[in-house]
Amino acid sequence: MRPLRYSINVTLDGCCDHRVISPDEELHRHAIENFDRADAVLFGRATYEMMEAAFRPVMRTGAWPDWMESFARTINAAKKYVVSSTLGRVDWNAELVRGDLAKAVQQLKREPGKGLLVGGVKLPLALAELGFIDEYEFVVQPRLAGHGPTLFAGLSKHVDLRLLSRLEFGSGAVAMRYEPRR
Repeated sequence: MRPLRYSINVTLDGCCDHRVISPDEELHRHAIENFDRADAVLFGRATYEMMEAAFRPVMRTGAWPDWMESFARTINAAKKYVVSSTLGRVDWNAELVRGDLAKAVQQLKREPGKGLLVGGVKLPLALAELGFIDEYEFVVQPRLAGHGPTLFAGLSKHVDLRLLSRLEFGSGAVAMRYEPRR
């Protein structure tokens, strides 16, 4: 069974708004490593639309530093599953996931492979409620944002985690990887 891994950047005060995170080469290299550990990415509508707007090739050759171009190539090549009841269609190497979320994700996890990577805020909350996330990674940024959104707001039950690894970046960010205690 493929593991479902969740990764997100979050500030010290819990904000997961991507606009308050300063991108750098080391963080993008780490994100590429996460993509390399997965066969596909699972996005909700908002995250899919945000990533597509930022990285879909209209290839901005030379517009970004090389390290961002590498990330763009990686995410463009990735197989994507998009959970949405409002989108009529998707492309960008993506397939719509509709209907019963639990059944659809269980089926994706049953397929052979290295794993699935999920990002975003709302979809991971639903997946945590279902107990489907096998690994959580929080890349904690050394910044106080003073606003939300925050992670897992409204989670109905505690999820106890066990630390698997910790990685410090030159920027002061720290990636902490956990698995649920079962």
